[in-house]
Amino acid sequence: MGFEHDMMVRGEYGNLESNPITDEVKATREAISQTVDFTDSRLAKITRLRLVTDPGFPMYDVSYCYGELKSGEPVRVQLPRYQFSRRNLKGQLIDMARESGVYAKGLGLLNPETISISA
Repeated sequence: MGFEHDMMVRGEYGNLESNPITDEVKATREAISQTVDFTDSRLAKITRLRLVTDPGFPMYDVSYCYGELKSGEPVRVQLPRYQFSRRNLKGQLIDMARESGVYAKGLGLLNPETISISA
């Protein structure tokens, strides 16, 4: 199953979304006090990657990426890429991680519940 699938729901503003923004996501956003690089050795996992696009547009733009340090602290994660192809999202995420010397699956970057799409 791909990242865009039958689990898309109509969002607050009429857009289609997977893994919509919840009160928990809002609380995480408010708790973040620092930004770390995708390659930071303190990064334990990616908790949310928000991607946005327009219907028919072939690319996703990164809205934000949240993660958690090994200490449990929530952080914003600075990714080396800001745009991904809708046709090969998973492959491009793996390539980005490989180029950065990071293990995408180990960080949870490929988990469907981590990816949030707004189209």
